[in-house]
Amino acid sequence: MRKLYKRVVCEDGFSISIQASSTSYCEPRYDSYIGGYTSVELGFPSEPDPFILPYAETPDDLTGSVYGYVPASVVRKMLTAHGGVVSGEVPKLAP
Repeated sequence: MRKLYKRVVCEDGFSISIQASSTSYCEPRYDSYIGGYTSVELGFPSEPDPFILPYAETPDDLTGSVYGYVPASVVRKMLTAHGGVVSGEVPKLAP
């Protein structure tokens, strides 16, 4: 069954949806993949973020856009730049 991960909020107040499932723009496209996702789907950031700009589905609406197949390494850098996660859920990311 598909899991809906809770929206992530970072230390500096930045928030974003991070999803991974059989119906998400992620790799691999499995529900609750225990091996760690190599890329995930992001959506609706509270503000534009330079790390994910190249992945925007709707470049003219950066806070209303979905960001598909964002590499796990990019997600880690983005979260670290915002001070780390204080609440919400991040799907397991591949090393």
